[in-house]
Amino acid sequence: MKKILSIFTILLSGLSASFAQTGWELKKNENGIEVYTRNAATGNLKELRVLCMLDATKKELISILQDIPNYSKWVFSNKKSVVLKTVDPKRVIYYTQSRLPWPIKDRDLIVELDINSTPDMLNIQAKSIPDYLPQNNDYVRVPYSLATWHVTQAPGNKLKVDYVFSVDPGGSIPSWLVNATLAVGPYNSFVKLRELLRVNIKGNEPCHNFIESISFIIPYRNSIIINP
Repeated sequence: MKKILSIFTILLSGLSASFAQTGWELKKNENGIEVYTRNAATGNLKELRVLCMLDATKKELISILQDIPNYSKWVFSNKKSVVLKTVDPKRVIYYTQSRLPWPIKDRDLIVELDINSTPDMLNIQAKSIPDYLPQNNDYVRVPYSLATWHVTQAPGNKLKVDYVFSVDPGGSIPSWLVNATLAVGPYNSFVKLRELLRVNIKGNEPCHNFIESISFIIPYRNSIIINP
């Protein structure tokens, strides 16, 4: 019996350690925007998670995400974003560029975006497809990124957002720099997104209807960039 209890205790200890290793660690919590990080399953980089509430409906958020040429209004350090191919209303391939400070080379990224929208839930997955276009020598192609948005409608025309992202920015940027600055850029982008939603709700800046999009993250100075 003692032997069985000892084995059981070891198993429980192992499970507890596993949960601890995969748990999210809060890095920033301001203005109702929570940014968490955790160690990625592979490699030296970390995963990122953002939890927040937005004063908008799902339709209003989609309108912002569809306005691809205007991502520079809220996406930190966005240089250019264009749709490459609309496969169907729920699936699109798009291209985006981000400006980085010298001597770090600018990055570009190609994403295959899948959207699943219901009256109460918006689920989006965006996964990089780096070989979709030939590489541009003026940019470092991001070799891997995966982003998910889980958005639910809350009472009072509010949205509950759960955003998770992991990325390998490619090139020679050290992982410690990416990890050390991971929380800043996403936080700033969600602050801008919230402000833009409030402006558009008032009708001061209508959005254009383009295909829906999502985000990726690469390091920029003392922050991380989210680029739809």
